[in-house]
Amino acid sequence: MTNAAHTPGLNPGRGIFWMAVTGLCFVAVTALVKFLGPRIPAAEQAFLRYLMGLVFLIPMWGAMRQTVLTPRLWKLFWLRGLVHTGGVALWFYAMTRIPIAEVTAMNYLNPVYVTILAVLFLGERLAARRILAIAAAFVGALLILRPGFRELDPGHVAMLATAFCFAMSYLLAKIFSGEVSAAVVVSMLSVTVTIGLAPLALAVWVWPQPMELAILFAVACFATAGHYTMTLAFAAAPITVTQPVTFLQLVWSVALGAMFFAEPADPWVIAGGTLILGAVVFITWREAVLKKAVTPVVSETKT
Repeated sequence: MTNAAHTPGLNPGRGIFWMAVTGLCFVAVTALVKFLGPRIPAAEQAFLRYLMGLVFLIPMWGAMRQTVLTPRLWKLFWLRGLVHTGGVALWFYAMTRIPIAEVTAMNYLNPVYVTILAVLFLGERLAARRILAIAAAFVGALLILRPGFRELDPGHVAMLATAFCFAMSYLLAKIFSGEVSAAVVVSMLSVTVTIGLAPLALAVWVWPQPMELAILFAVACFATAGHYTMTLAFAAAPITVTQPVTFLQLVWSVALGAMFFAEPADPWVIAGGTLILGAVVFITWREAVLKKAVTPVVSETKT
């Protein structure tokens, strides 16, 4: 495998830095949604976040106008929008129910689901070592959930479904990403999810206060910034370098939960999240050795 430190155009240190910034941005998203609280229903929060985020698509309008989409691409875009809509709504709901650290740790399951779904729908083959890594990831999930030892909250179920929805969304994006530009992929996701969330939001609408709108706009800003800095990280270093850095998101989530939301650090959640991420890093490394590119970075499947 090529040594990243000696590959022209690659800078592992810069890649690690930008991935750490990415983690801070996504933790900020999580903390702001948690701070907002449950007064505004989850579907409405998600809708307003995406609606206000449409302002960031203005620079991409030119690429959108020049793109001609086939009926097949329209169907795939709308299918992805529908699946992602479900994932976003469930994620916002989970944030009102369970601690920040548990949401972050369970988010690490997204790439594991992608690996499994790639076998079912893209014809990928799993070697014994990757099967063991997937099994280890689900052991990590059991450590977080501990069914039978504590009462599970609907937020935990929502997060399991969220990970599945985001994995499906990522795989659909992989299918058509080679046919249209990245700007079109991002724009179509934002538009279709905004439309998909609209009826869910209207069904439970509560008029937001100015401060709540400001917080949701900040959520949109941090989410957009996170995806941008993640792109910078990918350009600077290979995925095998940047993937382990996502562990910092769990560290920061635990710290934020303890300091600002009276959520004590749970060693089982930390252990489970570490085990899941370790499995993801191993799967990513194996794909790099085999020169495949299926498993996403944890942050790629964020809201």
